[in-house]
Parts: sequence; C-alpha cells; structure tokens
Amino acid sequence: MASVPFVDTSFLVRYLTNDPPELAARAAEVLDREPHLTISPVALAETAFVLESFYQSPRAAVVDALIRLVQKANLEILHLPKARALMALDKCRPSRRHSFADALIWTEAVHARASVIFSFDRRFPRGEVKIRS
Repeated sequence: MASVPFVDTSFLVRYLTNDPPELAARAAEVLDREPHLTISPVALAETAFVLESFYQSPRAAVVDALIRLVQKANLEILHLPKARALMALDKCRPSRRHSFADALIWTEAVHARASVIFSFDRRFPRGEVKIRS
C-alpha cells in the first residue's frame, strides 16, 4: 500500500492566504492536483491560529475557509472522518468560546467514543463526552 503524503501548516496558510503569491501558487499546485493528501488535526488548529493571529482574519472567515478546505475531495483528515472535522469547525463559529484545538480534541474524543475528557478549561466544548476536572 502506498503512503499518502501529508500537508503541513505552511502549505495550508499559503494556499488560503495567497501570501506570498509564489509560494501560494506552489501550494495550490499540490493541494489542487495531488490525488490524495492527509492533513493532521494539529495542522488544522495551527492554521486557524495563524489566520486569526497573524492575518487578523475574523473567526467566521477562518471557519469558512477551513470548511472549504476540509471538503476538498482529495484531502483526508488523519484519524478523523470529514464529518467529525466539520463538526469541530462548526463548534468554533459562533464565538471565541471554543478554541480550534479544543474543538478538535473534543471531536477526536467523541469519534474515539471516550467517556470522559479531563480538563480544567471551563470553556472546553461540552456534549457527548463528560468533562471532568
């Protein structure tokens, strides 16, 4: 079985920002033409952080951009079905209450059928998994 290449945060940020254009073009060449690519949830969270902090992109715009990215047919999210990754991103849309990283951790726990997540974070996402401190 052939291995599927991974894409890191630097490629994702260049692809989504077109900055700088020459690196964005290379990122687009890979992300739009490679038949199969894998993205780590860590790279998604880090991309969200860079877009919000460095590029000062509004939260809703970041969520929308990452949703479009995750929906690309040639991309898969490591150890997570696309529907779960989209669920995590959607948890981040309404406010800054949930960080992208926390939403992805929560979604991975739900997907893994964890019964408990230990966290001291009062803002940690709630739902299908019990949060305990």
